[in-house]
Amino acid sequence: MNKFPLLLTLALLTACGSPPARQDAARNERMNDLVMYAISLAETPYQYGGSSERSGFDCSGYVGHVYREVLDIKLPRTTKALSGVGEPLRQSELRPGDLVFFNTQRRPFSHVGIYVGERKFVHSPKTGSRIRVENMELDYWKSRYNGARRVD
Repeated sequence: MNKFPLLLTLALLTACGSPPARQDAARNERMNDLVMYAISLAETPYQYGGSSERSGFDCSGYVGHVYREVLDIKLPRTTKALSGVGEPLRQSELRPGDLVFFNTQRRPFSHVGIYVGERKFVHSPKTGSRIRVENMELDYWKSRYNGARRVD
């Protein structure tokens, strides 16, 4: 048996970092932590321009806070700027932790949330509301969906 292909494979895996399955498992674990933290903030009030648990959050402040606290990633402050971060995704590619965008103010990418799985996302919706999980299959969200991004 020729050991060269096996040695070459091992050398390539070592040179490239962890095998893809391990990288996926590590990413899934980080994103599960992110989703759990995001959901733990449910009932925090909406606050225009807010970016803290104490004062409340607007949608982009909420997303930025969650990513900073869990993954130590500093994201842009506005939904428009967030819409250019990471890799674009099709809906069929969504995984927990991905950013989902909606047109809720007659302009693209005016609202953002965090995908939690099973066609649901968590977000800080609007004045007078609190952070909550929503179903993306509702007509309101389906008709306003703008796209998604994956931030690693």
